[in-house]
Amino acid sequence: MAIVKAEALRAKTPDELKTQLVDLKKEQFNLRFQAAGGQVENPTRAKIVRREIARIKTVLGQKASSENAAK
Repeated sequence: MAIVKAEALRAKTPDELKTQLVDLKKEQFNLRFQAAGGQVENPTRAKIVRREIARIKTVLGQKASSENAAK
């Protein structure tokens, strides 16, 4: 899975972003389990997933604040 740029996330709808956020949180959970068991295939993936989650939350916050400002 490639790193997603914030510009690509801004083009998506809030529902798509929330779905992607749920998927990333599930992946983060599985990576944590793998790390605890000592069977991590790609140790840097946890860091990438954490940053993508933050990126999505930031874009969702920006979209929400822009909607509130428009009202």
